[in-house]
Amino acid sequence: MTWILTNQGIRFELLAPTAEMIHPADIAFSLARLCRFNGHTGKHYSVAQHCYLAADLVEPEHQLHALLHDATEAYVGDMVRPIKVEMRKYAAALHIDDVYATIERRVWLAICERFDLEPELPDQVKEVDMYLLAVERRDLMPAHPDAWDCIQGIELPAWHIKPWSAEEARDRYFQRLMSLLSTTHRSRVQA
Repeated sequence: MTWILTNQGIRFELLAPTAEMIHPADIAFSLARLCRFNGHTGKHYSVAQHCYLAADLVEPEHQLHALLHDATEAYVGDMVRPIKVEMRKYAAALHIDDVYATIERRVWLAICERFDLEPELPDQVKEVDMYLLAVERRDLMPAHPDAWDCIQGIELPAWHIKPWSAEEARDRYFQRLMSLLSTTHRSRVQA
């Protein structure tokens, strides 16, 4: 079996995703229930809230990219960063494709087609993603002396993250997505 059944009742083909299989409500529903850091946060903190905050922190022209930058996780789940890095190294050493990365990329391209986005994430979205990683480490993870090299030198803000419930994250994310789609003249892709 190479497909999943989404919350909206869509048969989502993991190996051959299409834009027609992508539904905004599925993304909002799933990302709101997926917890960042594989669930090792003090309170439930969803990927949906992470993406929502990212959209708050970028220029208006990048908000849709920011809101959707982790949307693939609604279909393929998330894998913690250290494993992703090691899988890429392992595949490169063996001169083979990273299967997870290949599937994730296909899903991303279907999402980009569905929402009329360029596949390359804007640099500002990548920077905000790392910035939020540093804030999330401070606000949501247990204290630990070991540093995360990828976030060294990031200046932390005075504000702190207050996690939302899964239901609140779903509703806020979905409303934000619908708003961005309508205000950026993307009504043809609305559900």
